[in-house]
Amino acid sequence: MRDIIKVIEILDKEFKERAVVEHEDPFKVLISTILSQRTKDSNTEKASKNLFSNFKNAKEIADAELNEIEKLIKPSGFFRVKARTINKVSKIILEQYNGKVPNKLEELIKLPGVGRKTANCTLCFGYKIPAIPVDVHLNRISNRIGIVKTKTPEETEKGLMKIIPKKYWLKINNLFVKFGQNICLPRKPKCQICPIKNFCEYYSTNYL
Repeated sequence: MRDIIKVIEILDKEFKERAVVEHEDPFKVLISTILSQRTKDSNTEKASKNLFSNFKNAKEIADAELNEIEKLIKPSGFFRVKARTINKVSKIILEQYNGKVPNKLEELIKLPGVGRKTANCTLCFGYKIPAIPVDVHLNRISNRIGIVKTKTPEETEKGLMKIIPKKYWLKINNLFVKFGQNICLPRKPKCQICPIKNFCEYYSTNYL
């Protein structure tokens, strides 16, 4: 898609203030992204706030009782599985990485419950290392507007890396998440008020 830079610039102007990263602690980014799996953003926020109001770092979560963690992260869903995962991840970071979250994709995806999206979120939002975390919003919207034609998040990530200049990688996820939450909705996108409709394949197919 030749107009991808224009699309990013328009979305950046529209959603820049609402797309600000809330925190930059790599450990909090990592754990919050694990909590975000298979749940709504609002539930992730509640669970993360509960957890980090009580435990500040990898050591405290590693030393915590599972039932304590479960109670705090219950809003995120699948809380028993996630509690075991983040407890185990915390122990590995503490024991193998001296309490510091690794900043290499290859190391991050070795951690329990950490796939490419979670790893890329940690790199991008925790370390400001250029990466493209592909979540449901970015995957759906990229295909809908015609940036890529892919079937899996990993294919989408690879496709986007080829066509989006690296200087935009740090902002692409947050912009598309806000865009997907407010305008390019999963079932009933608000095409008539969309700021990038003139560049969108879905709009041109269905409305022109």
